[in-house]
Amino acid sequence: MSTTTEHPPSHAPTPEAESAAPVRSWREVRALLVRLHFYAGILVAPFLLVAALTGLAYTFTPQLDQLVYGDKLTVAHTGTTVRPLAEQIAAARQAYPEGTLASVVTPPGPEDTTRVVLSVPELGEKQRTVFVDPYTAQVKGDLTTWWGSTPLTAWLDDLHRNLHLGEVGRLYSEVAASWLWVVVAGGLVLWLARARGQRAATVRGAVLPDLSARGVRRTRSWHAATGVWLALGLFGLSATGLTWSHYAGDRFGQLLDAAKGHAPELDTRLPGAQPAAEAAGADGHAAHEGHGGAAAEPADPDPAAFDAALAAARDAGLGGTVTVSPAEDRASAWTVAQKDNAWPVHYDQVAVDTTTGTVTAHTRWADYPLLAKLSKLGVQGHMGNLFGLANQLALAALAVGLSFVTVLGYRMWWQRRPTRTDRTARLGKAPARGAWRRLPLPALLVGIPLTAAIGWALPVLGVTLLAFLVADVVTGRRLTTDGNVGPDRRADAVGECD
Repeated sequence: MSTTTEHPPSHAPTPEAESAAPVRSWREVRALLVRLHFYAGILVAPFLLVAALTGLAYTFTPQLDQLVYGDKLTVAHTGTTVRPLAEQIAAARQAYPEGTLASVVTPPGPEDTTRVVLSVPELGEKQRTVFVDPYTAQVKGDLTTWWGSTPLTAWLDDLHRNLHLGEVGRLYSEVAASWLWVVVAGGLVLWLARARGQRAATVRGAVLPDLSARGVRRTRSWHAATGVWLALGLFGLSATGLTWSHYAGDRFGQLLDAAKGHAPELDTRLPGAQPAAEAAGADGHAAHEGHGGAAAEPADPDPAAFDAALAAARDAGLGGTVTVSPAEDRASAWTVAQKDNAWPVHYDQVAVDTTTGTVTAHTRWADYPLLAKLSKLGVQGHMGNLFGLANQLALAALAVGLSFVTVLGYRMWWQRRPTRTDRTARLGKAPARGAWRRLPLPALLVGIPLTAAIGWALPVLGVTLLAFLVADVVTGRRLTTDGNVGPDRRADAVGECD
């Protein structure tokens, strides 16, 4: 039997609680990190797991494209002489006369086909790309593409970015990217601090799992040691993913504006040409005099001009695969742009007056500001393009590793559940509440403004963190005002709710 010691009602504070002031200690920083890492792991981990698995599928899109569309992307036999672009364009337009000619992409390698891109109104923001053998001018087929991506790549890209849910779905990937660095940084601090004080007097103890441990300690050892190995790559994925997210991406754009860190823009104005607005006004007046009528479908640009623009770009030093695009209007030049995403990258662009064959403007990769270079390289690394197969394998290892660490985190939660017959629970208890009230004042004075600044820079992180705090406060008040819940049972209830 239990003793019959009386306790004051749980809704009324004890005299000790009334008189005791919180004891502030730097140790509470660790307690706060434990609680933050726990809740972030439990609540955000599903987003991270989905992002890891969809990213893993996207990583190998070059190989998947070759497997599915190889008959269109590559030629059967490489030749020695490449046919003029005009001849290849004529073959493509004979097979696919609809729409208007938007651009031509030269082959990246000797075994690749030329891509003739058509703008077709019925396809909306997508295009029809016709693949032509550059040695025979034979049409190999067509695909409906999205910014150069095949249907399979575009589908996997959309799955990774927004789960095919549009703008609403983009929030999932931004939640994952916003919290990934927080979870990784918190886990690193907790593990290295714990390891330094226990088994990891050497570096080996911090970066390798403890194979002699059992139960939850063994799981935690694998969880933490794997996270140490993945940390640098996960920080990189988080940062690069945020640069093209919706809300954090807008903040990054503001940073580029303030720092003048955008890539240089190519000036496509033809010297001495009549401004496009004035030309449009003159055309409108002429149409009015001709009593209007149905607007004619835009005519294709002269195919021979593609060869002239390409020749001028080659003379200006643009090698490798390039995209040749016609002028937007009579006052503008044609553009030829490199798009070599593999290291060493090439992103030079030239504006060409095809009537004279002269280059009117030139932007070079070497002239990009540092922030623009870092952003461009980071995105290509995130997509697996920068270092070829090695880049893809590294991304695959990060995706598999993140999935492994996430599953181990949930396993630890389950392993920490109470198993005594008189105190059982489905899941482990959450770390204790209230650590922030015992933080030293310097930590609060620095931490609160820093958290607010991070929340402004990463709005989705700020909003979700605020939601976590509100939910935690509401749950805590509900539990502490429940007169039928004692201290021990209250802790179990928190663990079950978590």
